[in-house]
Amino acid sequence: MRIFFVTPEASPCSRAGGLGDVSFHLPKALTAKGHQVTVLVPKYRASEEFDLKPLNGLLSEIDLSISRRTASYFQHDLPGAHSIILIGCDDFYDRPGIYGNEFGDYDDNAERFIFFSKAAFAAIGRLADPTVDVVVHSHDWPTGLVPMLIKTGGAWPGPRRRPGTVFTYHNLANQGTFPYFDFAMTGLDWSHFTYQGLEFHGNLNLTKAGLLGADLITTVSHRYARETLGAEGQGLEGVLKERRRDLRSVLHGVDYGLWNPATDRNLPATYDERDLAGKAVCRRNLARLFGLADDSQPIVAMVSRLLPRKGFDLIAKAMPGLLALPSKIVFMGTGEDHFISFLREKAEANPGKVGLKLSYDPALIHQIMAGADIFLAPSRFEPCGLEQLYALKYGTVPVVRATGGLDDTVTDELARPGVGTGYKFNEYTPEALLATLGKAISDFNYADSWRALMLRSMQEDYSWERAASAYEEIYAQALAAAGEDKEAR
Repeated sequence: MRIFFVTPEASPCSRAGGLGDVSFHLPKALTAKGHQVTVLVPKYRASEEFDLKPLNGLLSEIDLSISRRTASYFQHDLPGAHSIILIGCDDFYDRPGIYGNEFGDYDDNAERFIFFSKAAFAAIGRLADPTVDVVVHSHDWPTGLVPMLIKTGGAWPGPRRRPGTVFTYHNLANQGTFPYFDFAMTGLDWSHFTYQGLEFHGNLNLTKAGLLGADLITTVSHRYARETLGAEGQGLEGVLKERRRDLRSVLHGVDYGLWNPATDRNLPATYDERDLAGKAVCRRNLARLFGLADDSQPIVAMVSRLLPRKGFDLIAKAMPGLLALPSKIVFMGTGEDHFISFLREKAEANPGKVGLKLSYDPALIHQIMAGADIFLAPSRFEPCGLEQLYALKYGTVPVVRATGGLDDTVTDELARPGVGTGYKFNEYTPEALLATLGKAISDFNYADSWRALMLRSMQEDYSWERAASAYEEIYAQALAAAGEDKEAR
């Protein structure tokens, strides 16, 4: 297939969160399966450090009706993988951040990403080959307009055969909701601005555009798909229920070439299921890095953005109980100021017991995953999550709240003794968190059963190859749906 990924961020050129990683690893895995994959992403200021080649001929500059601006196109090739087309417009993208700066989201985000969507739409129309099956896979609200532009078809610049379209929502907490007058920039007829279309409580909703325009919809875990049909739908549950037959779920994957304790160059010692001796070396290294007392108590770790949805309001309430447990705990991340102040105060008041790093350090994340004994993820909601997948591979037993992808990827040892890969709790309360974490800490003292639990977790397979195979089936279904749509017209 000829697959076009349309995404607001894509590693290595741009990254604000997990979507940037997905937009690198999934195209790479699909390319390895023989497909021709091109990723389209805005050309942000941070992209300038990469080898970018201006595109001439079929694509050079395209004038768009929006804002009287012109889109320019550049290419960055990844050896042995896919190619990236970066869409430039300095007025929109030559800025410090992707979505905003230290003062918040950019005021013109509707204009920025409607422009990007229309520029990507135009490029795909010129690059699509009428003799090859073409799929367009869009991600999150900044690209929600793309499948709607393709579906409406009035200005589709490509070959007669319409592409199959897939829209993935990664987190419905962010939907791209803007004032109604921004709808004019889409170029769509105002007949689409109704409650059955892109209107959402009097405003424009770009996620809704993707949900209504795509042939198939996907999200990032089975549990999150079910949750978004209810309260986690954030107001779009009605649309999702109407399109339930077209909703699929595919878990994220892990690049085990990067995340493997047997080969990880970030670690002071490597290890695998046959020989765990290196994990003890990594544990001592972690204690040193965070100033922890090096004793027999287990080390619990949280690597996360410091946000309420990641469970830090719960951590704050549970902190007296956490400090009373026979364990050490380390935190790493950046986020809201009040959580930063709170954790800093607790770390200063409890040296040797609480460790804190207020940063995002990729190498240190590897060292935490290898050196900790328990990984804690008490999220209020978690569409998929990647950190618990890393923890499993590194034999760092996860303790998670049973929500979204955390529920899908961890088998509960409390419910299935001798089969589990971690521990889960359901209620979003300090009591539930402390009871479950306390049980894990208690079980840590039984060396043989704990070792068996670690080995089970390390043998789990969440490779991107598995995710790519699932998407191959979804793309085929999207192409079939696109053909049926053409016949209906």
